[in-house]
This record gives sequence, structure tokens and C-alpha cells, in this order.
Amino acid sequence: MNLDSLGDWERTHDCGTLGPGHIRARVTLMGWVQRRRDHGGLIFIDLRDRVGITQVVFDPQRNAEAHQRAHALRPEHVIGVHGEVRLRPEGMTNPKLKTGEIEIIVDEYRLFNASLTPPFQVESDVDAGENLRLRYRYLDLRRPNIFQNLLRRHHAAQAVREYLNDIDFLEVETPVLTRSTPEGARDYLVPSRVNPGKFYALPQSPQLFKQLLMIAGFDRYYQIVKCYRDEDLRSDRQPEFTQIDMEMAFVNEEQIFKVTEGLLKHLFEKVLGHKLEIPFPRLTYDEALARYGTDKPDTRFGMELMDVTPVFASSNFRVFVQLIEAGGMVKALNLKGQASLPRSDLDKMQGKGNLTNHYDVQTGAQGVAWIKVQESNWQGPVAKNLTSNEKNLLAETAGLEPGDLILFVAGEPSVVNPTLDILRGHFSHRLNLVPDGKYAFTWITQFPLMEYDLAEKRYVAVHHPFTAPAENDLELLATQPDKVRSRAYDLVLNGFEIGGGSIRIHDHALQQQVFQVLGIEEDEAQHKFGFILDALRYGAPPHGGIALGFDRLVMLMCGADSIRDVIAFPKTQKAACPMTQAPESVSLEQLLELSLKLDLPG
Repeated sequence: MNLDSLGDWERTHDCGTLGPGHIRARVTLMGWVQRRRDHGGLIFIDLRDRVGITQVVFDPQRNAEAHQRAHALRPEHVIGVHGEVRLRPEGMTNPKLKTGEIEIIVDEYRLFNASLTPPFQVESDVDAGENLRLRYRYLDLRRPNIFQNLLRRHHAAQAVREYLNDIDFLEVETPVLTRSTPEGARDYLVPSRVNPGKFYALPQSPQLFKQLLMIAGFDRYYQIVKCYRDEDLRSDRQPEFTQIDMEMAFVNEEQIFKVTEGLLKHLFEKVLGHKLEIPFPRLTYDEALARYGTDKPDTRFGMELMDVTPVFASSNFRVFVQLIEAGGMVKALNLKGQASLPRSDLDKMQGKGNLTNHYDVQTGAQGVAWIKVQESNWQGPVAKNLTSNEKNLLAETAGLEPGDLILFVAGEPSVVNPTLDILRGHFSHRLNLVPDGKYAFTWITQFPLMEYDLAEKRYVAVHHPFTAPAENDLELLATQPDKVRSRAYDLVLNGFEIGGGSIRIHDHALQQQVFQVLGIEEDEAQHKFGFILDALRYGAPPHGGIALGFDRLVMLMCGADSIRDVIAFPKTQKAACPMTQAPESVSLEQLLELSLKLDLPG
């Protein structure tokens, strides 16, 4: 197949904006063949570029040679056409296209490149598997819905910069090659050729650098920055991800909330035309667990959890009583009007194995108990063990009415809460309780500063070790560290954690005390974090900040199911790239240059 050169041709318009106002204009369009239709004497081509689609017509009466060559055109061939804009014949318009009232009658045509038959159709709706689409990601990116996601991401990034620049933030780049500070997820390590046996780490966040910028007096910093974490992946997590990273000096929580809410209000209005109501609602960490079973609750619908432990504490239902006596609890979820749910569905929630397999619950729960509330009687194995007084107390506590179905989970809070959280999410979608087009932001505050890790036999930071303790809890730090609240906060949107931050420790002595409670001795602290500890001695101001997950935020703004749909070249859940085949082995010479030797099993 002979290919034409671009030569002196220059596009005059894109494929998505021509209309009746351009009638009789002579135009030059370039793009990809979406589809070809041969209607006897005429050949119709849908020509696509990133903006849209325009119908072009090859008529043998207009140019016989171009018409003859057009028989060879196939999907994804790259062509240019020169011709005249005309109205489509009456009854042949396409209201689904912006250009649906016009077409281009072709005078000249050039074939710039041909395409093999694509492994899947380049359409918004495609049934190809994700691995295949990622293998040919350059084709997948041509699909209009994926392109629109990336276009929206572009607009979102511009809106972020516009807002923060206007309120005197400085955009500062921080290093990608830094040192390992293993107090969070696993680091990605990079061996140094110049310093044999030593390694850089890719940053999990610019945390320490942005604190140093505050100590340096930059006052307000931001960065749309790549971060890296070697952790197990899921639909909203990638090994390399992007944050909107911010830090401010001389601020408290209220001022950080105000800046963040203003940024998001501007972003949603600019990109989506959607007006957010601010300030956002707030929940303490304890309130979120009590009402929703999770610290990232979806608050777009009700179905709040209820603690019904007092109802069962002295009942005849021995299974619950034994768990309560062992220090556990009983919580419930009221499914209003769902007493008609089939018994087969309820049976699937019985037993640890069934619960795990059916609902993907891996929380250690042994099963879910239930009661169907009928007008004349209550049905289910729990109901027959309750007295009339206990039923009345349960009805009052849980707001029960005839026709309701109430689910119970009993045990340790670490089992009960996540199990009911997952069931709440499952039934909210099954019962169509989640409203479309709603964005429910919630601040979660007053997290624990640290928690005891049984495996490591020491306290570990819930967020990171530079998070400031609540001032009213400082006296508990030495004696009851697990009771100390932090000045950390998360921002949740529709059940996804999209941001987190804290007020930082700016006092050297307090930072050393926190390290001691975390089991980090002075020598170890100096070795790992000496540069930040030294900086705290040179006039560090009070400071704090937040990092917003840009990929997750754009995913929710696009209504996508996975952040892979809003990242140009994402990795799979195995942290691999099917297109480039990364990660891949390297040559022996490269390893020797880095003073490395592989000792692989087998």
C-alpha cells in the first residue's frame, strides 16, 4: 500500500466543531478512520480525532481516483481529506454528533498510514479484557471515554494550579531520589552506581521535604507530585500515584480545612460546573467507626450502624452473650422494608467461609445473624431468644418497623465494624440507595496518634511519626500513648479517602519524645531522620498540611470504576505494565555496574 506524505497540507479544523455555519467552506481535516460504509456509488467515512467525528463522503462524480482508493480504507487508517462542507440530506442528520448536520464532500485525500486490524474496537463501550486493553494502551487511549477522562484530568490539574497560585502558594519540586525512611509502606529502592552498596529510595511522599520548606520560610508550598509505594494494589491504588501536596506555616487545622475546601469548591465548579457546599461536615474518628464502621464512610445515604450490645447482654442468646462477656460488642444494620429478602440470600451470610466467599468479607466474622420484623411476629433464630421487653428495647434502639430486616454482627470491634461496613456498602448498591451525581465530602478528625503492633511488639504511628499530638493529651504520651489523639485529619469523598494530613511536630524535644515512645532510639532517629531533627533546632515555625490523592479525585469526578481509567499508562494489580513488559530483568553488565548480585530462589 502506497502511503502519502503530509507535504504542505495543514489542518484547518478539527473533527468536532464544523456545523451549518461552515457551509460551502473549503476545509482540510486529518484523523483516524472510525468506520467505513460503502453505499454503492458513495463511500462514507467517519473521521475521528481527539475532538470528535465528522462524516466525509467519497463521490466518484467528484473525484474518481480518490473514490477508488477509498475502497481500501479500514478502521484506524490515518488519513487527511480536503473538501467542501455541505448539509447532510434531509432525514440523514445525526443528532448524537456535534457535526451531525454536515458532511465533507472530498476533493482530495491522502493516506498517511495504514493500520493492522485492531485487537478490539476503538469505541467507548468495548468488551475486551483490561489486560488486553493495557497491552495496546495506545489504542485504548483513542477510545473517547478514556480520552475524556484524561482531558478532565488535565483541566483539573490546571484548576488546582490556578487556585493555589492565586492565594500565594509557591510550586516547588522536591527530589525523586532520596533516602529510605521505612516508617510507612515499603520503599522502592534504587541502587547507586557512584556509591556502591548504597541505595536511594523513591519518595512515598514529599513529607520531610515540604516540612523543610516551611522551616526554610517558604510559608505556602504546593506540588502536583509523583509518589511511590511498594504495596498490594487494588482498583484505587497504584505503585506510582499523584498527589496534590500542600504545606503551610503558622496555621492550625481550621485554616488548612478552609484552604482545602476552597480549592475543591473551585475545582469542581471549574471542571464539572458543580457547586459544592462548604464547609464540609466533620466526624471524629470514634464517631465514624460508631456510626459507619469505617474511618472512610460513604455518607450519601443513611443506613447507619447501631450498637445493640445492651439488648443482648443478659439475653438468652448465648452466642452473643459469650462474645459480650469476652469484651466484644453487638452492632446492627437495619435494612428498612427488606423483610422479603429471600432466605437463600440470608443463608449465604452464615458461617465464616460463606460470608467471605459471597461478600468478599475477610474480617474474621463468623457470620451474620438476622431478624425479619413482621406485623404479628418476628422471624429468625435470634428472635426466639428474646423476651418481649428485649424486643421492645431493640425496636426502640434500631427504629424497627414491620417489614424491616435487621442484621447483626458480634465480636471484637475490629471484626464487627469492617464486616458491617462492607455489608452496608453491598446493600446500598443492591437497594439503589446511592444517589447519582452527589459528592459527599466528610472530614475525619481526632485519629489516635499511635497504636500497638502485636507483631512488632511496639507502638507504631497511625499516620506518620511527625504528626503532632493533641495538646490536651500530651500528659498521656509517656503513660498511655494509645489514648493520645493526634492532630491528623482525613478527607473522605463518597467512601474513598482522597486526602490526609496533619499539624506537624515543630519542637525538637517533642519529636524526640514521640520517637522514644515509638521505640526509635536516639541513635536510630539521628541515623534515619537526622537532617529533619537538626532542622527543627533552627527556628522551625508551627506548620501543617495535607496531600490529596489526585488520581482518586479525578476517578470520582469522571465516574470511573478504577484509577487505571484516569492514568495514561497504569500498571496492573500485579504492578506490571503489559505494554512495555515492565518490570523486566536486566543484563549482567548492568548489575555489575551497580555492584549487585542476584540470589534468586531455585
